[in-house]
Amino acid sequence: MAFSMRKSKFRHVFGKPLKRDECYDSIRITKSTWDSTFCCVNPKYVAIITEAAGGGSFLVLPIGKCGRVERDAPLVAGHKAAVLDLAWCPHNDDVIASASEDCTVRVWQIPEGGLVTNLTECIVVLQAHQRRVGLVIWHPSAQNILLSAGSDNKIFIWNVGTGEAYVEIEVPDVIHSVSFNLNGCKFVCTCKDKIMRVIDARSGNVLTEGKTHQGSKPSQAVYLKDGRIFTTGFSRMSERQYGLWNENDFSKALCMEDIDQSNGVMFPFYDPDTSMVYLLGKGDSVIRFFEVTDEEPYVHYLNLYQSKEAMRGFGFMPKRGVNVNICEIDRIYKLHNNGLCEVIPFTVPRKSELFQEDLYPDTAADAAAISGEDWINGTDAEPCKISLKQGFVSSGPEPTAVRKSNILDKKVIGTPARPAVDKPKPVAATPAPAAQPAAAATPAPAATPAPATSGVELPPNDANELKSEIAQLKKRIDGQDKIIAKLEKRLAALEGGIEDMVDDEEN
Repeated sequence: MAFSMRKSKFRHVFGKPLKRDECYDSIRITKSTWDSTFCCVNPKYVAIITEAAGGGSFLVLPIGKCGRVERDAPLVAGHKAAVLDLAWCPHNDDVIASASEDCTVRVWQIPEGGLVTNLTECIVVLQAHQRRVGLVIWHPSAQNILLSAGSDNKIFIWNVGTGEAYVEIEVPDVIHSVSFNLNGCKFVCTCKDKIMRVIDARSGNVLTEGKTHQGSKPSQAVYLKDGRIFTTGFSRMSERQYGLWNENDFSKALCMEDIDQSNGVMFPFYDPDTSMVYLLGKGDSVIRFFEVTDEEPYVHYLNLYQSKEAMRGFGFMPKRGVNVNICEIDRIYKLHNNGLCEVIPFTVPRKSELFQEDLYPDTAADAAAISGEDWINGTDAEPCKISLKQGFVSSGPEPTAVRKSNILDKKVIGTPARPAVDKPKPVAATPAPAAQPAAAATPAPAATPAPATSGVELPPNDANELKSEIAQLKKRIDGQDKIIAKLEKRLAALEGGIEDMVDDEEN
């Protein structure tokens, strides 16, 4: 039986962590047991929920400020209770939303360059939940639209600009995860009652619902760009598993696979540009990654990244922040229990020094496609796209546009033609000029240089003629040199005689 390997350009993706001095160290990471990632990243900043007494706070560091974090580093500290979740705005890299046990959602504006002192004043406080708020998610394409989910079994969709709630949706049980579809007209949520629901984001109507994973532990779901839904959860035997579902039918999974028997909740991170899904679990030391395609079994295992340290939390860098010069397709920020935030780039090995267009299709831009008012009035739009090629810097020499002649134009069939050479005209010898008095003496004309013949192949007859002409010119130059020498001697004698005559007159 012939064995054939499935072809994929991501089959050799590998993760290699950066050195410790290129990571972030000595961070007092929160000890909360809430099922959250505790970390959020964008191309400018990394935000990490920290341990704080008497209130909630989180740390915001510029991406380039690596190394040891000072114990008195400035924090974002405005919540009255622990912070549970963070989310950077996809349309403004300086704006971040935080959810807290104090039943509020706060939106913060980070000053340019990062924090210098503790930030306690937020842009807006969103208050409507009656119990702690555990999830915040921004709309993928509409400006200033934010979704929050709390333990009061309610989901609110806010206009951050005005601070008012557009939509209030109530579900039967506690929400574990929420994910918008590509244009944000609907979202999928998983709940404690083991039911997964697809809900219209404007009306709050349930479009599809059904039981997916049979286990009682929390499950997670993420919308794929083609409308399918990828989930992680537990079986009845408490085995961790993943599944792929049709958004219109939850009666049977497109595929369902068991992973292991660990008890940590698995979080799926989805990259829509590569159609890859990364599975990360709290307490795990392994990151698994898969590719989702249209061919069965739909979810294809690629590889895994394994380390010795267990994960406390993690963040996923948007595609705008990856390094395209080294073929980096994704970057994960892994929180350790010892306070280290480790940076792990995932790259595709390529030897070419050119921009790899097949790895980097146009990705989501940092500009909103529509306004929040247009979205609530019924307008849908997919996220704006940008090319990552503008961030590529070639390590090789810059290509120069050189126009070369066509070598076929010089090719002659048969005997090659003899190159045309202009024959020089013979030069007649001229008699030596008669001696002139000193006042009328004029310098001899400059010698005419011999014509350059380098690089030109002459026929034999022409070469002999040219050699004889060169010999005549040399002979003529020698004769003129003799005449010049005689004239110089005569001039010197005349000048000496004049000086003698002047001396005699003075005496």
